[in-house]
Amino acid sequence: MKLFKQLLLATSMLVTAIAPSMAADADPDILKVALLPDENASELIKRNQPLKDYLETTLNKKVELIVTTDYSSMIEAMRFGRIDLAYFGPLSYVMAKSKSDIEPFAAMVIDGVPTYRSIIIANADSGIESYADIKGKKMAYGDRASTSSHLIPKTVLIEQGGIEADTDYEQHFVGTHDAVAVNVANGNADAGGLSEVIFNFVVERKLIDPARVKVLGHSKPYPQYPWAMRSNLNDDLKANIRDAFVSLDDEEVLKNFKAEGFAPITDADYDVIRDMGKLLNLDFSTM
Repeated sequence: MKLFKQLLLATSMLVTAIAPSMAADADPDILKVALLPDENASELIKRNQPLKDYLETTLNKKVELIVTTDYSSMIEAMRFGRIDLAYFGPLSYVMAKSKSDIEPFAAMVIDGVPTYRSIIIANADSGIESYADIKGKKMAYGDRASTSSHLIPKTVLIEQGGIEADTDYEQHFVGTHDAVAVNVANGNADAGGLSEVIFNFVVERKLIDPARVKVLGHSKPYPQYPWAMRSNLNDDLKANIRDAFVSLDDEEVLKNFKAEGFAPITDADYDVIRDMGKLLNLDFSTM
């Protein structure tokens, strides 16, 4: 009985010690902001220094930019509160939402709309002229949790080409969008799927020779990559974060996203992603 009382007292003291830090976590001194790991980490952090500076000035807080090793580790970091806000892909957001108490608040606006497309490309010497020609070939995707470099192009191949992964072609996951483009250009993969915006950026940076690839087609528009934050942040802080993005007009920040600005969004905007998951028989909570 004495031992039980000692344990009870120790537990009570531990809870008392932890409680203030848990309360403070709703308004952290340093905001941990995660960037989508779809390109080289050091390059992403360097390019987004203007975003860091803008948020620090606007929110009057220190900001730490973080690039996780992959999409899954980013989702887990949000799940366990190790990051405060994050730039997700639509699929990785839906997956994170199924495991975490988070809320989307802003998405990029490009050409006046908060939507984007995926493209499917093929190696110029692969003999592939249409989606149907991918049958029996090697198809490269980015991360399994990527929307525009996995979920969307895979859906396009089913709906428009009538072909399915593993049954009709070999699927290979190479990690990032730029890796998809490089693998297709150098012939390690016959075809691949990735974001149209990132493909154009890869070509602009001369990471590939555009003559080595051909664009087979585009997907229909889908909701843009969302910014999301922990729901248990302080209400005033959440409002300030939303306002900081929706009112953002800093050209230096926006050019790194190749965006005109950010528009408000809600969780319901991503139901279309959940519907695609049903088509592919995906359980987002277990991915």
